[in-house]
Amino acid sequence: MVRRKITRKTSVALKSAMILVIIALIIAFIILIKLYNNIFSPVRIPTTQNSALFYIPTGSDYNYVINKLANEGFVRNKENFDWLAKKKKYPDNIKPGRYRVYDDMNNNELVNLLRSGKQEPVKFIFNNVMNTDELAGIASRQLEPDSVVFSETFNAPAIIKKYNFTSETFPVIFIPNTYELYWNTLAERFVERMFREYTAYWTKERQEKAKQTGLTPVEVSILASIVEMESLHTDENAKIAGVFINRLRNRIPLQSDPTVIFAHQDYSIRRVLNKHKQINSSYNTYKYKGLPPGPICIPSIDAIESVLNFEKHNYLYFCAKEDFSGYHNFAQTLSQHNRNARLYQQALNMARIYN
Repeated sequence: MVRRKITRKTSVALKSAMILVIIALIIAFIILIKLYNNIFSPVRIPTTQNSALFYIPTGSDYNYVINKLANEGFVRNKENFDWLAKKKKYPDNIKPGRYRVYDDMNNNELVNLLRSGKQEPVKFIFNNVMNTDELAGIASRQLEPDSVVFSETFNAPAIIKKYNFTSETFPVIFIPNTYELYWNTLAERFVERMFREYTAYWTKERQEKAKQTGLTPVEVSILASIVEMESLHTDENAKIAGVFINRLRNRIPLQSDPTVIFAHQDYSIRRVLNKHKQINSSYNTYKYKGLPPGPICIPSIDAIESVLNFEKHNYLYFCAKEDFSGYHNFAQTLSQHNRNARLYQQALNMARIYN
């Protein structure tokens, strides 16, 4: 009888222990599932592509970031992500920027990415830009600061003085190209980067070429801006540059129509008339000899190179061809030029282009 009671008690105890073990295993399993979901729950890409960009503005706090992630559909379960982010101390390591999130990432990888600050760079591209205000608009569409901030920075006397330029010559530091920049680059840091690129561009070799033309690097860019506005075809750039170099060396006014249009700040002018040439502006190269005080646009690398490698010839004049092809007739003498000019003026009249 005693043995039977012990056996029964042992059996009950074993069963209870097994039940407790099973319950503990179930709880552990649930915890593991919860932990797994918190850590390895896959992210969700709110596009049909295999990746998407996520932007964290400067000054953002953790609540803003997690709500933005949830609202834009990057996390499947906000609570799961929140638990993991706090465990990894992400709320204390918010880094603004532009991040590339892939569809095969999980919560852990996403937190690690955002904590690391490893941004997807912006391929910042600009060309065919007239002035720094236009550049400010282009920059604001590709980078975080707005156009007002960029424009104010580009025109700030302290910034201009810092780099030893004048308000007229400052635009030459912006050399059109493709650059890799971080999306949250500050406007002042943007100027610093552009100045480094400008300095790197003006190698000893290019400085020596500028010297051979009789111009400083800044003057080369000013002349390049005029070539840019005069030419529709890059294969004529070096030839046009050669005409202007010849005129400068012979102390003949450049007499460039685009400089007059710039002086008027009226780009609707299609035909420069004598009345336009009367404007009293240092940019009016009909009225004043030599180069204007600054560029009339932000010249391309091709235009700058065309000045540095100008075509050597004896032409002193050029005029748009009467076929409106965008190419030019070149002349060595004024009489030859006047004949070319008459042909072009007749073509304008026939096309009823009077202003």
